Amino acid sequence: MEQQHDALEQMRETIAQCDAAITEALKTRMACIEQIIQYKRENGVPILQPEQEKKQLDVVKHSTKDSVFRHEIIHIFEGIIENSKRIQAKTLFEKNILLIGFMGAGKTTVSACLGNLLAMEVMEMDAYIQKKEGMSIKDIFAVHGEEYFRNCESNTLISLQERRHVVVSCGGGVPLREKNVELMKKSGYVVWLTATPEAIFDRVKDSTERPLLNGNMRVDFIQDLMESRREKYEAAADIKIDTTNKDIVEICEELLQKLSALEKNKH
Repeated sequence: MEQQHDALEQMRETIAQCDAAITEALKTRMACIEQIIQYKRENGVPILQPEQEKKQLDVVKHSTKDSVFRHEIIHIFEGIIENSKRIQAKTLFEKNILLIGFMGAGKTTVSACLGNLLAMEVMEMDAYIQKKEGMSIKDIFAVHGEEYFRNCESNTLISLQERRHVVVSCGGGVPLREKNVELMKKSGYVVWLTATPEAIFDRVKDSTERPLLNGNMRVDFIQDLMESRREKYEAAADIKIDTTNKDIVEICEELLQKLSALEKNKH
């Protein structure tokens, strides 16, 4: 019995040694991720390189192809890569990212891409408010009025001041309220996504979810509406990105390079 107990303790000691080695290796790996991002920032190297993460995972898959623990090991490494993305985001900037812009400028697409590439939490402000209020935007307007909805937007921005590394796709009218601009700047970087009226029209022409454009789905109407908001968007924005004819990863890379430059100039 004592011999069995000794064997059990020896196995437990082996696990403890493995845990210590894994912990030290992870600390080294995470520190290296920080160093890589700092190097990229200082030397103008592209920040987003998803092919590198795929390559790392492919190596793990190949090296475990004959292991009975293959599935579990791959699952662990997927978690390691996900946390590495979070470290990249934390190294790049300290705040939230708030995307503003006209409908069809790319806010939803860009926020989803950033969320995936940097393991950031994504908030679609309109969807968040609808869920919180338990009714559609249309019903909120009908039951409570526009002022109530605008207050919901402001309250959402207030709540973001206690959070970090959330990418927020803001409703098109959010920057039109001066109070909201102050709140956005307190919680994060404001990124203005824009595009040509022609590009906007091409993206939204088949949509039935754009009340402002109902019966006015024309390039000239879109251009006039964009121009009426330009001054407000410009005043709110920390950086501006034209999304016309650009690949989504290219847009995200430009966004992160510009944010990185802002962070660099701050220090």
